[in-house]
Amino acid sequence: MTTKPVTAYTGRPAPKSGQYKPSGASNEITLSKGDITPPNRFGVRQRFTLVDPTKTKR
Repeated sequence: MTTKPVTAYTGRPAPKSGQYKPSGASNEITLSKGDITPPNRFGVRQRFTLVDPTKTKR
């Protein structure tokens, strides 16, 4: 059973908290649920894929 990857797009809120990897990049950024994803320097829409979700439950 495979799960659908969690993605966010430039200028949209992150659906879950954790480490996100921008498409076409090797670095990762940390976003909390509801944080707006940052713009890129090229002015194009970019996809951010959740690679390491936060394990804290509240």
